[in-house]
Amino acid sequence: MNNEWELRNFIIEIGRRIWVRGYVASNDGNISVKLNDREILTTPHGVSKGFMTKEMIIKVDNTGKVISGDPRYHPSSELKMHLEVYKERPDVKSVVHAHPPYATSFAVAGIPLNKCVLPEAIIIIGAVPTAKYGLPSTMEIPDAIREHIKNSDAILLENHGALTLGSDLLNAYHNMETLEHTASIVWKAIQLGNLNVLPENERDRLMSLREKFKLQGRVATCDATPMPSSEAPLIPVKELANPGKKDITEQTIREIAEKVLAKIKQG
Repeated sequence: MNNEWELRNFIIEIGRRIWVRGYVASNDGNISVKLNDREILTTPHGVSKGFMTKEMIIKVDNTGKVISGDPRYHPSSELKMHLEVYKERPDVKSVVHAHPPYATSFAVAGIPLNKCVLPEAIIIIGAVPTAKYGLPSTMEIPDAIREHIKNSDAILLENHGALTLGSDLLNAYHNMETLEHTASIVWKAIQLGNLNVLPENERDRLMSLREKFKLQGRVATCDATPMPSSEAPLIPVKELANPGKKDITEQTIREIAEKVLAKIKQG
């Protein structure tokens, strides 16, 4: 998909998808697509990604200077982060930034999603690091992600959100979907009392499939170290089988949350 107008329409579609799926709220998030070595399309600042039109999409150069666009709209305030990606990773053609709830919860907790858990995640996004917090719209975020984006197509932004890169817009968006799906499963598995980490030999077999399938992009190798054992599930199996039999109190929820965070950090 190289036609500029088709790409504008597709940016609008992806914006609608991340809004519908709850990856962003209000005017959050931003999307960009590299047209060529000199031109980039980006979403506007201060507009809901679920309600964009083609006229809102802005064309900028590699420095962020506006080439064309409706004067009523301005480039995303996070454009510096996108430009840093394109500078460090010439292979990347699109960037998506959003605040998906589960992935952002890990980012707020300062916990990377780096365990070898799901085959698809190991192959597609690998170990997802957490970049240090930076003030939005400043060079602090580009500085924080610089080393991480050299080896990964998915990054958690501490106390902020998530960033995914791709060989095209659909690939960048799919990486965001995979990231959030993985985060939600990891979170729920730990609540059940166990996170079964795949061993090194299985991880290596899965990584070999990347070469077989000729997958593009970059992934960091996930951690195959087993999680600390748990004496009992955080929610007893009997309660899961009979959810109406016993109410889960606020105190129980707090205890579960504390155990979840402690268990992940130990890993």
